[in-house]
Amino acid sequence: MTYRRLHPWNVGIARAARIQRSLRGRLRLTPSRRGAPLSLIAGADVSYDRGSDVLYGAVVVLSYPDLAVVETAGSVGIARFPYVPGFLSFREIPILLRAFRKVRRRPDLILCDGQGIAHPRGFGLASHLGLVLGLPSIGCAKSRLVGDHDEPDRARGSRSPLVHEGRVVGTVLRSREGVAPLYVSPGHRMDVESAARVVLSCCRGVRIPEPTRRAHMEVNLLRRRRAPAVA
Repeated sequence: MTYRRLHPWNVGIARAARIQRSLRGRLRLTPSRRGAPLSLIAGADVSYDRGSDVLYGAVVVLSYPDLAVVETAGSVGIARFPYVPGFLSFREIPILLRAFRKVRRRPDLILCDGQGIAHPRGFGLASHLGLVLGLPSIGCAKSRLVGDHDEPDRARGSRSPLVHEGRVVGTVLRSREGVAPLYVSPGHRMDVESAARVVLSCCRGVRIPEPTRRAHMEVNLLRRRRAPAVA
C-alpha cells in the first residue's frame, strides 16, 4: 500500500499541534461510499516494552462480515517522538506505515486502538492515519481523552453520545453486557453513527472489536519474538 506524505514526522510538540490543527479541516466526517459493500477491515495496533524506545506495529486485514484473517503485516522501529497524550500519532504512525507498506490487499476501512475526532484538537491517531492513507477510519479507545457523557445501560449495544465543547464527537458504546464501555469516534470518511455500528458489528463476544483484538495479539507476538529494531 502507498500513502501520502503530508508533513515531516520528526517535529517538536508545538509544530505537531499546528499540524493537527491545520489537517483537521481536511477530514471528511461522512461515509464516502454510501451503500457500497464493506469487505475488508484492517485493525492496527502498536506495542512497546516499558522504558524502551523500540516500537512494534502490526496490521491485520480481516474479511467482513465474517472477520476471518486475510493478511497480517508487522514492523519494528525506533520511536522518534516522545510519549505525550494527544500526540500519539506522531509516535506511532511512522511504524504503522512501515507495516501498511507490506499489506497487499487495500482495506475498505481501518479500525485503530486510539481516538478519532474525540481529541483535544479534533485530530487523533485514527483521523491522522485515515487521512495519510486516504481510507475511512474509526478510532476505538478503551478510555476517554475528551468529552462528557452519560453512562450507557449495561446491555450490549447500549450507547451514549460523547460531547466535547457542545459537539457530539463520538459514542460511548457497551460492546458486551456488564463490561466497561468503549469510546468510539469517526476518524476520516466516517460519521458518528456509522462508526458505532461498525464497531459493534465487529465485537464477537468480547469487549474489544475483532480487528483491533487481532492486531493487538499480532503485535504482542512480534514483540515477544524480540525482532531487531530498524533504525
